[in-house]
Amino acid sequence: MERRFAVRYEELLAEAEVKPDALEGVLGRLGEFVGPFAANLKYPAQREHAWEYVSGLVSNVHRKNIESIAYLHEHDRQPLQKFIGQNDWEWEPMIDELARQIGASLGRADGVLVIDPSGVLKQGKASVGVARQWCGRAGKVDNCQVGVYLGYVAREEHALVDMRLYLPKEWTKDKKRCRKAKVPNEIRFRTRHELTLEMLDRHRAALPHAWVSGDDEMGRSTAFRDALRARNEQYLLAVPSNTLVRDLDAEPPPYCGMGKRPMASFQRADKLMKTATHWTRIEVRPGEKGPLVVEAVKFRGQTKRGRRNGPEETLVIFRERQGDQTVKHDYCL
Repeated sequence: MERRFAVRYEELLAEAEVKPDALEGVLGRLGEFVGPFAANLKYPAQREHAWEYVSGLVSNVHRKNIESIAYLHEHDRQPLQKFIGQNDWEWEPMIDELARQIGASLGRADGVLVIDPSGVLKQGKASVGVARQWCGRAGKVDNCQVGVYLGYVAREEHALVDMRLYLPKEWTKDKKRCRKAKVPNEIRFRTRHELTLEMLDRHRAALPHAWVSGDDEMGRSTAFRDALRARNEQYLLAVPSNTLVRDLDAEPPPYCGMGKRPMASFQRADKLMKTATHWTRIEVRPGEKGPLVVEAVKFRGQTKRGRRNGPEETLVIFRERQGDQTVKHDYCL
């Protein structure tokens, strides 16, 4: 592990310490938390099983499986097994309740909705959605499942709100494989950007926010950025370093006296960065080799879309510095 990540890892471990007084009254608080979710279940037995299952997960039972949790409550294991693995119950009201609670407790006008596709490495071909596809965790194309996650970040805290499992076309076209994995018949292929917009449309009213943020898988899609603008969303999305951008405030070439006045030419974002002069310096935290600093500069720009030019967007370039060294660059629109 690189030293800069090791330092942050040690800081996270220190923040994760649970002090004894935090456990006072924990069962009462747990009941208050579970109550609204259990209330969305249709039958009394389901609501009871929900409480049993969650309380079992936070108990001192060594193995947190269904059998152990059922026996903890002196019940037979089969009803709880059916509740968790076989019986149908609607998950959407549960997620809506979670989003409502996050918005009510953490919601701030300057909050940020964060989109992040993330992969889980898998063996075999039977797990739903597993395929050879890009896995960010491994940094390569590998056999994995990919989920698209929606998180909420406020100044004081952050929380995971919702997720969607991405099904590649090789899955949605193979009806036999889908039936075997119990994928509902109505499921059709949707891109990761479509899954993201579905979650945004469902939850953005419950989550006060000023920005939508995501990595370059989200930002490289001009159609996705268009969809966010159509929803009046401000966004800060990473884009690849080879994105073609024109600085709308740059000095244009000399006018020859005929036709339209020329504009500055398009160039790669990483090349445009080399012309930047007015960097804003932000000190993030201390580090072993000196403070970790992020420097940022912005351009009023326009991207190239094939033969068309995109609308005006702001290009923000970040460079992360540790001591005298530049560690990495990020390009965002």
